[in-house]
Amino acid sequence: MLTNARTVLGAGVAVCLVLTAGVWAGGWWLGDVALLPDQGASWYYWKLPEPTLWTRASAWAGYTAHQLVSWWLIFHAQRHVRTYTGGLHPVNVVALVANLGFIVLHEVQTQVFYDGLAQDVSIFSSQGSVIVLLIVVLIMENRRRGMFFGRPAPISAEITRFFRKYHGFLFSWAAVYTFWYHPMETTSGHLIGFVYMFLLLLQGSLFFTRSHTNRWWTLTLELLVVVHGTLVAVMNTGPDGLWPMFLFGFLGVFVISQMHGLGLARSTRWVLVVLHLGAAIAVYWTRSLTELDEIVRIPLIEYLVVAVLALLTWLGLRGLRLLRRPEQQREPAGRS
Repeated sequence: MLTNARTVLGAGVAVCLVLTAGVWAGGWWLGDVALLPDQGASWYYWKLPEPTLWTRASAWAGYTAHQLVSWWLIFHAQRHVRTYTGGLHPVNVVALVANLGFIVLHEVQTQVFYDGLAQDVSIFSSQGSVIVLLIVVLIMENRRRGMFFGRPAPISAEITRFFRKYHGFLFSWAAVYTFWYHPMETTSGHLIGFVYMFLLLLQGSLFFTRSHTNRWWTLTLELLVVVHGTLVAVMNTGPDGLWPMFLFGFLGVFVISQMHGLGLARSTRWVLVVLHLGAAIAVYWTRSLTELDEIVRIPLIEYLVVAVLALLTWLGLRGLRLLRRPEQQREPAGRS
């Protein structure tokens, strides 16, 4: 066991901000990259008009190496570490160094080849991967903080255990895939997204430490989607656009689910609910109260996906049990 993980977490956040500043500085050397005109919501603007074998291979090779290293480190930790401590395990140090190395590699790859994975996969896959990450957190925390105002949804303990055991692999994919999806561009949206990805990679490097499960830190990571989603909406659609839907939608998930795991007094939680609704009404009063229903769209989608994902996981686990049952029934006969 090495350095205190809490100290490393604080230093890591500072390093993430420095790395984001480095991405911004790297924009000075990107030059004028010729890009195609924007073609709508399903179009990713920052990709080369004429990709080559090397531009594609550089992005996919970097992503694949980063992904496999991350998955191997998680697998190694689950087999050889297992216990949570206040300090760093040697594998945490390796993970921190590896993620830092791949961040630098992606910056170099952007400078030389520019393209990310966006050249070959849909923009919705990048957005969806992080949303799935946040939804799995809701499922994992269901029994501790509840799903609806402190009351848990009827999700079995088996499903919760499954995600608690294997979430690291899914979260690693979501963070690493999204990180390599984008070239290291310097627009405000990219910089906000990269600092979010850096923080998720930092969190993923601190597995089996108490900092990894600190409820205030993990809540901060959940709530960063409020900042990112709202600011990107403002930049893409302007001050009269859809930013209130993202702001009050994601904050709606906070008041319905996320704030109930913090040990806040009931009166404090009610104050937060009233403030949320009051602020939403005030904003839509200046726009149109008929559009107030926008604030429920994101929570409805998230909780619907929670239900679908929990059901699919239950069906998958049940199917595995049915497949294993004939083998277990044959074992006694094989021993006789």
